[in-house]
Amino acid sequence: MAVCARLCGVGQARGCRRRQQRKGPAEAAGAAAESEPDTDPEEERIEGVPVMARPVGACGASGHGGAGDPGAGLAAGGAGSPVSTCPQPPQPPARCSLLELPPELLVEIFASLPGTDLPSLAQVCTKFRRILNTDTIWRRRCREEYGVCENLRKLEITGVSCRDVYAKRINPRVKSGRFMKILPDYEHMEYRDVYTCLLHRYRHILGLWQPDIGPYGGLLNVVVDGLFIIGWMYLPPHDPHVDDPMRFKPLFRIHLMERKSATVECMYGHKGPHNGHIQIVKKDEFSTKCNQTDHHRMSGGRQEEFRTWLREEWGRTLEDIFHEHMQELILMKFIYTSQYDNCLTYRRIYLPPTRPDDLIKPGLFKGTYGSHGLEIVMLSFHGKCAKGTKITGDPNIPAGQQTVEIDLMHRIQLPDVENLRNFNELSRIILEVREQVRQEQQQQQQPEGQEEGPGQAPPSARECPPEPPAYQKPEQPAPAPSWGAEGGGGTEKGLEASGDGPPAAPEPAPSEGGQPFVLPAGVISRNEDYPRTCRMCFYGTGLIAGHGFTSPERTPGVFILFDEDRFGFIWLELKSFSLYSRIKATFQNAEPPSPEAFDEMLKNIQALTT
Repeated sequence: MAVCARLCGVGQARGCRRRQQRKGPAEAAGAAAESEPDTDPEEERIEGVPVMARPVGACGASGHGGAGDPGAGLAAGGAGSPVSTCPQPPQPPARCSLLELPPELLVEIFASLPGTDLPSLAQVCTKFRRILNTDTIWRRRCREEYGVCENLRKLEITGVSCRDVYAKRINPRVKSGRFMKILPDYEHMEYRDVYTCLLHRYRHILGLWQPDIGPYGGLLNVVVDGLFIIGWMYLPPHDPHVDDPMRFKPLFRIHLMERKSATVECMYGHKGPHNGHIQIVKKDEFSTKCNQTDHHRMSGGRQEEFRTWLREEWGRTLEDIFHEHMQELILMKFIYTSQYDNCLTYRRIYLPPTRPDDLIKPGLFKGTYGSHGLEIVMLSFHGKCAKGTKITGDPNIPAGQQTVEIDLMHRIQLPDVENLRNFNELSRIILEVREQVRQEQQQQQQPEGQEEGPGQAPPSARECPPEPPAYQKPEQPAPAPSWGAEGGGGTEKGLEASGDGPPAAPEPAPSEGGQPFVLPAGVISRNEDYPRTCRMCFYGTGLIAGHGFTSPERTPGVFILFDEDRFGFIWLELKSFSLYSRIKATFQNAEPPSPEAFDEMLKNIQALTT
């Protein structure tokens, strides 16, 4: 009977009495005298299913099993006597409500639901609301949706040192200082508060963002780190070590200092966390503000702040930089970026989608840009062309502009190593391909049956604006040296190859061993440790401009694919070489909702700096 009571959830009530009614008086009395629990498996399986109690032979057959029929006694108790019975109708399945399930099973069911559905579930009834107070449910939601694996009942928190747990506060009235706990009391905190007041509330700022710092831009990655939400600013390695890993530093963090109250702290400066504020302006945009900017100042004044920033940003002192123009660029960047005091606006960016026919896996790369140092570039593929968009920029070409575009329909076959050392030979090959591309564009733009009149330029059939005259006239002088010895951070405006037009001849497959590669004589490279073999090369273009993004013009070049993680670009008119290396980091919440959303993002970040 105990098993019956556990299944019914009502004790020895309705279901138990029903079984007693089906038994005879003697059987019922004998069962009541027994004290052993009823554990019949078959009885457990059918518990709750109503049984139709009717006398045998009551199926309506005349003369068989009637009240006065002498064969009725045989049918009821005799063995082997022929009896006429009718088949009973199938019993309806048992109906069980969620309210009748045991609490531990409800906890398991509720823990598998999305956290956004649990508040609605709590409004169903008091029992559901009481069960949803179980911290196990919210701990699982924190782990599965946001990757939180820490145990709130333990003080040891991943990524938090003992110095962060306690800070020494000096009281001038007392000779000895005392220690003050600066982290919340996680032992008395609940996962429900972590989910609702921290993770769910600030879920919209997780992912990759580009700060609005004028032409310089940046890359911010907001992640759930332990029991914190931290905004990490990703910085390229020190110039010119393009293959070194990325550097990063925290700009802000969010956590629960008190129950049901999230605290935002600014991490900028060298005096530790201090009061900050975050405001979600609109979809895919938020802003940060520091409420204690005095924490950013140093006792030595601006000179000490500049020397500290220079060591962190460039890994050297100003005396180590002999190039006067480079010193001006560095000082200009420090003055411009330090005035924001971590009060910035961020706009969401996505990683490029991957397609099966991509040349290599798209993603983020770090590349050399002459006196401007290393910058972050996003490589994406768009059918017959590939684009490199700047995530970080410089005063010549700001962040958001496209640094290179590769025409995947025009492959370049480099000469042998001896002839490749001759810059004039490489220049001749590139200019011939450029003339071929120009003629093909004119044929695509020329309407059928209509000849181009003298001095009349054909309308552009591409999605991008027509190329400026500087691109079509290689005899124009090269840009001023102030643009940098390596392209000055030159980037190219976006071009998208048209899908119509005559198909190009199939290109030969790249050899498995690769082709020997060497930079032509006279081509400047910040990094001499470049690969000496390449897979294939394509015709490409880049964008160069004067200071303040003035007089931008495209310049021809060649895209060199070394391997899956490295490529290069030779700027023909500037006689410079840029080397790019993949950023090998895993970014969460950075996938675009659709390819159209990614293209729209590229247009938006480019429009902000145009």
